Amino acid sequence: MPNQLDEMFPIEGPVAQFLALTVVIGLFGMSILIFRAGQASRPAISKIHWAPYPLTEKKQLTPNTFLFRFSLPKNISLNVPIGQHISIGTEINGKMVSRSYTPVSTNADKGYFDMVIKVYENGLISKHVGSLNIGDKANFMGPKGNFIYVPNMVKEIGMIAGGSGITPMLQIIKAILANPNDKTTIKLMFANVTEQDIILRDEIDALVAKSEGRVDVLYVLDKPPAGWTGGSGFVSKEMISNFCPKPASNIKILLCGPLPMIKHVTNLCAELGYDKANAISKPGDMVYKF
Repeated sequence: MPNQLDEMFPIEGPVAQFLALTVVIGLFGMSILIFRAGQASRPAISKIHWAPYPLTEKKQLTPNTFLFRFSLPKNISLNVPIGQHISIGTEINGKMVSRSYTPVSTNADKGYFDMVIKVYENGLISKHVGSLNIGDKANFMGPKGNFIYVPNMVKEIGMIAGGSGITPMLQIIKAILANPNDKTTIKLMFANVTEQDIILRDEIDALVAKSEGRVDVLYVLDKPPAGWTGGSGFVSKEMISNFCPKPASNIKILLCGPLPMIKHVTNLCAELGYDKANAISKPGDMVYKF
């Protein structure tokens, strides 16, 4: 009785059998390559379905702020557009609750992604993430947001961040410095209560050091220690005027941080002559609030 190879390749003899096996093996190998290519191009997260990924590392940065690393399939990147964020969700009392955060890893990082989250005792999602053990999964959806960074979109960017509001700024700074064709310069003002509250300071300082003068940072502390040489007190009109780029058509001011701080800084920017910020920021705004 003829076997399947005989039916596919009716030529008789060992040469025919060898050719048949070669074709079958080639088709099998091609199907594996196509499958792997499909996996590599498949988005890690969706805008309509929750995707669960396990926690693989948890590092404390400040008394209440942590870096959480979540695992992705090998060689897969989160692939979130620069300037956008993702949601973390969990079911609480029968309802799905979510909150958005910006990854601090880049799209060049494969097999994992990092989130920096300040854990609040009364924060539903931050407390949930903070309670995860290694191996536990969190649900992700996205990307979200209407701001997408485009290389050389402006000549200079002023960034004013407070606390964990540093995350979208860090994402954008990394993308700019990773692109040799992007000539954008950055002024980062990072406000915190105490020096111990400055998260990812070593990483920020390393980025400044390798930027060849394109990134400058001013740390501002509400309660500075003795001998502090950075900014002191609340972010002021004078600080913004002296440090950030002046109002112009080829600059942008990005804001992210606690709501009271953002309201305060938004008013200061308007007084300094920057375009008045919209209640809901649009990508083309001179002053954009994340």
